Amino acid sequence: MSSPIEPALDPLYQAALAEGQPLTVWAGGDAKSQSLAYTAQFEQMFPGIPITVTVDLSKYHDAEIDKRLMFGQNVPDVIHIQTVQNFPVWARNGVLQRYRPLGVDKVPSAFVDPDGFFAPIGIFQFAPLTDHAQVPDAPAEYQDFLRPDLKGRIVLTYPHDDDAVLYQFLQIIAQEGWDWFHALLRQDIQWVRGTQTPSEVIRAGKAATTFTSYFPLVAPEGSTMKTTIPERGYFQAWYQIGGILAKARAPAAARLYLSYLLTRSHQNPAWTFPVRTDIPAAPGLKAISDYSNASPAGFARFMQDRGAIERWRFIFEGLIGPAEGVNPNVLDM
Repeated sequence: MSSPIEPALDPLYQAALAEGQPLTVWAGGDAKSQSLAYTAQFEQMFPGIPITVTVDLSKYHDAEIDKRLMFGQNVPDVIHIQTVQNFPVWARNGVLQRYRPLGVDKVPSAFVDPDGFFAPIGIFQFAPLTDHAQVPDAPAEYQDFLRPDLKGRIVLTYPHDDDAVLYQFLQIIAQEGWDWFHALLRQDIQWVRGTQTPSEVIRAGKAATTFTSYFPLVAPEGSTMKTTIPERGYFQAWYQIGGILAKARAPAAARLYLSYLLTRSHQNPAWTFPVRTDIPAAPGLKAISDYSNASPAGFARFMQDRGAIERWRFIFEGLIGPAEGVNPNVLDM
């Protein structure tokens, strides 16, 4: 049985049905299972609109877009990824088409393209995550990760393999100093690729804690894994940006999809932050703008300076070693 369609979406739905084209979406992420966050409710609400969401690391998606455009190959209808620096360039170069999704007037204007080429579709975050069954006294601040009882029990994503993790490390080091980082290295860290990988490693009992993994801020019922937002330390949170490709083969379905992502029903989850300012955050959370230790705008600025990011990548590679392992997206997590 399909879910009720919000009245404002019905004209978009009818246009997508008349168009008769399947919808293809590329989403930033690092596990195939993450596609369910976008497809499950959409398929229920909009029967007759086939949707395929391909999840991969944003740095691979954006390069693949440019490569396909270079050689005249098909591109997806919609893309929403972490590498936010691409969207202004794509807008200037005619890669994106203008569309202001329904509900975008409720999204912080600083993150919305004034010309209407792209807009935020969600908020992602990393914070200390611990299996309380293994460590009841869970680390809450980054100095806590230096505790002797956590040595050999920490799993972290390589900062030189993910820009959001790289920015997070740089902000923590700005607070705690390089002595903290060198002490962290002496904790026998299990370094992995991908930001879902740490939570999967913890769930498998092969580590106890991390601070570089996306996990519900309000833990699922019965879960012993819980996230703690630092009170003093840096809290990594950012807006995931989305847009419609100018060469979309299903532009009507793409407009429906982006508007669906900003609906109250989709933006009102019980476990995280909504991107809309007229919807409260999950119980126990403040609005993302009320966290003085978070800086979504700082991350967006950081992403623009690709030369600085490249230098920092090589610095961390020299300190930690090269990122080892396969692209986590090939794993069925």
